[in-house]
Amino acid sequence: MFGKRLVASGVIAILIGALGACSSGGDESGFDDGVTYEQDDTGATTSTPTQDDTVHGLKDDVRHIAAKTTRATRPHLVRKCTTATRRVRHTSSSGSGSKRKTRTWYTTERYRSCTKVRSGTETYRRTVRAEQWCVELDDVNGDPKTDDVWYQVGRTVYDDARAADDHARLEFVPTREGC
Repeated sequence: MFGKRLVASGVIAILIGALGACSSGGDESGFDDGVTYEQDDTGATTSTPTQDDTVHGLKDDVRHIAAKTTRATRPHLVRKCTTATRRVRHTSSSGSGSKRKTRTWYTTERYRSCTKVRSGTETYRRTVRAEQWCVELDDVNGDPKTDDVWYQVGRTVYDDARAADDHARLEFVPTREGC
């Protein structure tokens, strides 16, 4: 008995050590996703992009690509309910030992059975291309040979870039390259 407890506590100690090693934060885990994870005073974990994600350069142009939608059809489903009955078995026992008796009786119970059935089709707007906001930079990351590079950005970065003067220095974290 004591040997089983000793083995169990040893296994638990190994598991705690392994989980402790896996839960170390930041760059110590060996996983570099380009984001720095920090804990604030309340203990909440926040993530900030590292310097590698940020690009800077001179504003050349901005472009807004509207979302593209098309009409499409899909089956129209409606809920159809029917009432049905089922036979329910009831039992009751009385007595004990060799004098024990079991009485069985049946009742009919009503219930509603609902299913979704197709009833024609309906039309809706299907998104073919999502809305995009893009910014074009010259002298990307200080390299004068790297011009006319497009970056897809979020709406707020796009609004800031649109309000900025031509050839103003911009610095932002793009959502992806190209536009």
